[in-house]
Amino acid sequence: MFDVLIIGGGVSGMQCALVLGSAKTKPFAVDKKMGIILHQRSSHLQNALFNNVLGLPEGKTGAEILQEGRAHLQDVYPHVLQIEKEKVIEISGEAGNFQITTNKNTYQSKIVVIALNYAKPFTIEGLEEFIAPHPRAAAKKDRIYLKNEDHLVTKGLYVCGTIAGWRSQFAIAAGSGAQVATDILTLWNDGNHTKVHDKI
Repeated sequence: MFDVLIIGGGVSGMQCALVLGSAKTKPFAVDKKMGIILHQRSSHLQNALFNNVLGLPEGKTGAEILQEGRAHLQDVYPHVLQIEKEKVIEISGEAGNFQITTNKNTYQSKIVVIALNYAKPFTIEGLEEFIAPHPRAAAKKDRIYLKNEDHLVTKGLYVCGTIAGWRSQFAIAAGSGAQVATDILTLWNDGNHTKVHDKI
């Protein structure tokens, strides 16, 4: 049983995992089991080039970020289990006991974070009732999002990044993932607003 399982290894999913992982030494997070299903093949980062993101050098590619992000998460926060080469096909259950079925395995998690891109087709069964036209994308692109209120789709089920209804901009997607992570940490910390900072 995971305490939180993130689905999607793009910008928002990786940022969410990094913030959650960084809280491991906090009393409210020390015993939490965290994981991320790194289905990155359909990530829009695969073909991206970044010249306008604070902290990234000019010419940084999305493909490099995907590879470096996995290594960073593994090196700094190895307690966040990385699940590779699996694709989620169904989510069922409810908060505290979600069942996540992939093409290879079945997992259980108390909290689930959907961090996929906003392109069709959306192939995860069990979430159909939440799918709607994307509010911040050109209609001709026919993008979708999962209806949510401040990233919360329904109790225990969060969404971040473009599929949360945000624009496809690196910094926005990363911020969305970080916001969801801090919301989950706040939940674990008995509702006390929580953020995690490293200091020199």
